[in-house]
Amino acid sequence: MGDWRAIEVLKRDSFGAIERGEWCGQEAIKRQATGASLPGSGIAARLLLRREARALELLDKVPGIVPLLAIPSKSELIRGWAEGKPLHLVTELPSDFFDQLLALVRACHALGVCHNDLHKEPNILVDPGGYPWLVDFQLASVHGPKSASLARRAAEDLRHVAKHERRYQQKGSLGRDPGHDRGLVARLWMAMGKPIYNFLTRRVFKWTDGEGRRPRQGPWPIWTSAVGSRPSSKS
Repeated sequence: MGDWRAIEVLKRDSFGAIERGEWCGQEAIKRQATGASLPGSGIAARLLLRREARALELLDKVPGIVPLLAIPSKSELIRGWAEGKPLHLVTELPSDFFDQLLALVRACHALGVCHNDLHKEPNILVDPGGYPWLVDFQLASVHGPKSASLARRAAEDLRHVAKHERRYQQKGSLGRDPGHDRGLVARLWMAMGKPIYNFLTRRVFKWTDGEGRRPRQGPWPIWTSAVGSRPSSKS
């Protein structure tokens, strides 16, 4: 592909690979949904790629979401690059970071898109200005306005935001109860679904990243001044 220049491979698993590189002169990420030797992995990888493409198309104008740049083939997707660090690796956070994150997630919901993978801290980036970005929309779902499915999935996204907020703020001086309890679906997932998921991803698909989490003992980020309203430009 003449317009793509690879720089490094960020991840390789049973669904394909993720590369960082340049697309038409700008830094970008390419997802290759090639699958592997596991039967059906290629089909599953392409389905996940289409989910991500559909979500990014709908969220194109939302600050804090990387743009979809190109779909060169059925098994390739190129998206923008977000300059920032994963939440679990930052050393500082503005005091209103979780307010900003909540606003970003709700902006996605307003367009009918639920992320569905916000329990992973690596999917939440903190840019140099202290604002949140969301990445990895492979599991994202698109729903009709005011649909029951949107309400259910949105509630789970919000629960994960509240969980991160509660975990981080109880280590600082900003603690407050976000007020989101774990629902029945979430309890069933933790009891039955997550053990199966962990077995498949770690033992079968050999995923070794994407589950980064700040250790309970820290070190925890230092709270800094609030950043205020997010700039309207995605750049």
